[in-house]
Amino acid sequence: MDLAYVCEWERRPKSNHCPSIPLVCAWSCRNLIAFTTDLRNEEEKDLTHMVHIIDTEHPWDVYSVNSGHAEVITCLEWDQSGSRLLSADADGHIKCWSMTDHLANSWENTVGSMVEGDPVVALSWLHNGVKLALHVEKSGASNFGEKFSRVKFSPSLTLFGGKPMEGWIAVTISGLVTVSLLKPNGQFYKVCVSVVNEKCKIDTEILPSLFMRCTTDPARKDKYPAITHLKFLARDMSEQVLLCASNQNSSIVECWSLRKEGLPVNNIFQQISPVVGDKQPMILKWRILSATNDLDRVSAVALPKLPISLTNTDLKVANDTKFFPGLGLALAFHDGSVHIVHRLSLQMMAVFYGSSSQRPVDEQTIKRQRTAGPLVHFKAMQLSWTSLALAGIDSHGKLSMLRISPSMGHVLDMNTSLRHLLFLLEYCMVTGYDWWDILLHVQPNMVQNLVEKLHEEYMRQSAALQQVLSTRIVAMKASLCKLSSSTIARVCDYHAKLFLIAISCTLKSLLRPHFLNTPDKSPGDRLTEICSKITDIDIDKVMINLKTEEFVLEMTTLQSLQQLIQWVGDFVLYLLASLPNQGSPVQPGHSFLRDGASLGMFRELMVVIRIWGLLKPSCLPVYTATSDTQDSMSLLFRLLTKLWLCCREENHITEPDDTLIDECCLLPSQLLIPNIDWLPINDGIISKLQNKQLVRLQFGKAPGLVGHTVSSQFDAFVRAPGQPKIDHLRRLHLGAYPTEECKSCTRCGCVTMLKSPNKVTAVKQWEQRWIKNCLCGGLWRRMPLSYS
Repeated sequence: MDLAYVCEWERRPKSNHCPSIPLVCAWSCRNLIAFTTDLRNEEEKDLTHMVHIIDTEHPWDVYSVNSGHAEVITCLEWDQSGSRLLSADADGHIKCWSMTDHLANSWENTVGSMVEGDPVVALSWLHNGVKLALHVEKSGASNFGEKFSRVKFSPSLTLFGGKPMEGWIAVTISGLVTVSLLKPNGQFYKVCVSVVNEKCKIDTEILPSLFMRCTTDPARKDKYPAITHLKFLARDMSEQVLLCASNQNSSIVECWSLRKEGLPVNNIFQQISPVVGDKQPMILKWRILSATNDLDRVSAVALPKLPISLTNTDLKVANDTKFFPGLGLALAFHDGSVHIVHRLSLQMMAVFYGSSSQRPVDEQTIKRQRTAGPLVHFKAMQLSWTSLALAGIDSHGKLSMLRISPSMGHVLDMNTSLRHLLFLLEYCMVTGYDWWDILLHVQPNMVQNLVEKLHEEYMRQSAALQQVLSTRIVAMKASLCKLSSSTIARVCDYHAKLFLIAISCTLKSLLRPHFLNTPDKSPGDRLTEICSKITDIDIDKVMINLKTEEFVLEMTTLQSLQQLIQWVGDFVLYLLASLPNQGSPVQPGHSFLRDGASLGMFRELMVVIRIWGLLKPSCLPVYTATSDTQDSMSLLFRLLTKLWLCCREENHITEPDDTLIDECCLLPSQLLIPNIDWLPINDGIISKLQNKQLVRLQFGKAPGLVGHTVSSQFDAFVRAPGQPKIDHLRRLHLGAYPTEECKSCTRCGCVTMLKSPNKVTAVKQWEQRWIKNCLCGGLWRRMPLSYS
């Protein structure tokens, strides 16, 4: 393990600091981290219980809010989608926080519940019934269905038709169980064990109790007076628990499992009524799986979130999966160190020594260090959803981000390490989880290999699954290519491809059949079929094979789409003009010249735009031509079709002939070649962590990071600070210093206005596609008005 970055607060007066109060944190599947701190008011001497939420890619952009909790916050819990957060306190109050306007750096308390005066000690969202298990030993299989399987798992509560019901369950210190259910309109109702409601009830079953082994040992019976940590080993499995008992100086950790066992029947009763087969009476018993020796005092525990399924014996996994990151849990100690141990055997897998902890090499050094003052240690800790990163919050509220090696510090060959990363990338692609923590471990020399392997695995899947994952894999490739200088230009291509797919889906969805009794295929599907069959280079000859009445739209709708239409026209012109320089892969657009599917999409859109231009000429893309009589769209369609014919068959790509290249060479003398706005400035942290040097950050203050080599090359494709900005989704120019509030993607940096300036239904439909997430799937964050 090693430190990737630390983010700390601006120095505060010591009187405001509350080091003795426990802290909690939670990590969502969207790589948002929530944690708590407590501030003392100097004048009134009362405590303010704060909740802070950050995105791991922009940790300095913290959203801090006074939680309104009167007592210390005891629990934080994200929902399965990673978009809502629960907080509970020592007075029995529970609050539900949601994003404001779907912004990751703006939150509000919407609803809540309470059990007056009864501290909440455990809190969880009701399960939605979706559980996808990983089969680590099958990571080399070609089919995603073998690697990841849907587990038969029922939702905690269901509505009519089996729809999962949303809500949460809480347990108080007195043992009271309370459930709050969210109604569709945002209201909720509460059900306790002692209340029977006609719509909802809680059934309880008494299970056997257990005594920790250390309490049954006469030599250690009174050594550990209190259980300080009690957790289920998995989020949605109640059969295995982790217990930690502690005293002032040391701790011991034990892992227990609840199992069904046959109840032995006395021989006398066997003779009277023989037990046959599965009729043997069964009982539930706790069995200890493993236990540690005496340890230093444990300050925090973090458990893995991956639902790993092992077909062989859990404690005897295969050698190549023995050190898979999801198999370990983290223990933080008061000396500042962190240990990763196997989640069942509790054997050591990796260790991290903090700045205040000493490696066990010099006893005198350790003694001197212990007398130097109180040690800084993690009071709260969470593993990421792939267990490749660890976030720790110390007593000063400082956040430390640690990398956890895929090999857990053991020497594994490059292929095995890459296979671990590839396996987890595939899991994120299938589940929709964010993969930022995986990128922490991708070095520039791995990028090309990972992208190729990811594409190979994707192409092995069924056509239906490929269609479902088509945009997610493009976004994943873009994030990987951003980490290497040799693939940086392809980032622009992947983002342009995402935009092309989105425009194609939106424009084709506007087409309506002329008659109500619609045929099997939609107008969009027929357009694709006809354009792929008719290879004529004359756009008008392709048009006559279409039912133009299906393309009729209102004039206001056509005009409102002009910015998107303009982008299509500009991009086609840019691609064709760059064809003579196709031998230079460092230029954006290079991969499109061999991508028959994307060129086919452009060709379809050119036909649609041509038809719409007959209805509303002002919606056509505007070109600056040297001749007033030149039909620019016909010229571009002819050249585009010739290029498409060279690569429409993926397994039989031919080189464009000299005539086509010569015609493309003449384009700059016939039309003004536009400048393409590729991407905004990349201000994330991930590309700054490539050299494995610790980065120090401060909450609330954007860093002035020295540009990494990848970032400096990347900046060649973006607008420099001070130049006019553009709304990347609406394709509207915002000026050098925008006056409208904007939001940007937490992953790719795509910028768009927060409020829509449009009233036309078709454009609102386009904007609604991106209300929650960006093209790449990243979350939005609010930007200051003075962004550059």
